[in-house]
Amino acid sequence: MTDNHRLEVGAPAPAFTLPDADGNEVSLADYRGRKVIVYFYPAASTPGCTKQACDFRDNLAELDGAGIDVVGISPDKPAKLAKFRDAEGLTFPLLSDPDRAVLTAYGAYGEKTMYGKTVHGVIRSTFLIDEQGRIALAQYNVRATGHVAKLRRDLSV
Repeated sequence: MTDNHRLEVGAPAPAFTLPDADGNEVSLADYRGRKVIVYFYPAASTPGCTKQACDFRDNLAELDGAGIDVVGISPDKPAKLAKFRDAEGLTFPLLSDPDRAVLTAYGAYGEKTMYGKTVHGVIRSTFLIDEQGRIALAQYNVRATGHVAKLRRDLSV
């Protein structure tokens, strides 16, 4: 791997405002006072990203019951996100970051190893941001499958 910028627990979460699948702007500030999981994924409608999104969808009631919202962010355009959301019945916001500015601010874009080669791309990452807008959990290079179950164990949800 490389020396990609990484966020530490306790650091302020980088603010963002991005369009959702319907083109409406969603800001991190909208979640102030609640915990929110912000997860970054490479591409809508791919097998791993679909599995991960559906795992979040299937665990949303338990997360919500624990006072935790979920937001997914990828470089996909809103139209692709809308198609993904509708195809998979996703009920949490999917945000579009085509210029990768937010991905980069969170350390979720940069050099990674894929199939033995070093490439630039989205680093599958998950963050729990607390009610005050600080990083409570930062996980990089997470696996698409089984990640939500592990996250629930880590958070005792």
